[in-house]
Amino acid sequence: QVQLVESGGGLVQPGGSLRLSCAASGSIFSIIAMGWYRQAPGKQRELVATITSGGSTNYADSVKGRFTISRDNAKNTVYLQMNSLKPEDTAVYYCNADLQLWTDYLRVKNYWGQGTHVTVSS
Repeated sequence: QVQLVESGGGLVQPGGSLRLSCAASGSIFSIIAMGWYRQAPGKQRELVATITSGGSTNYADSVKGRFTISRDNAKNTVYLQMNSLKPEDTAVYYCNADLQLWTDYLRVKNYWGQGTHVTVSS
């Protein structure tokens, strides 16, 4: 059983910062990539940032220069440091991972976390 658990969401003022964490647990052989997506009210879910096992990163244009994705391989955890937050960043943030499991390590499977709510407001 694989589980992605997000934490760190909450209410923050414009210009403030938050750090989201996502820990993957289960019979994980290898993490191919992990990332963050978000869905704002009335909007489609969009990619925020991704990071591969090799350390390559990718960001949405709207968060470049403000958000930083990082990883801790030993803890199977990915982080999203969010600085200079704007009201437009208000959304439910979802962790996503491409994983290989010990039970069938020849296949790459995709998993989603349940989401954590980030609200940027005065």
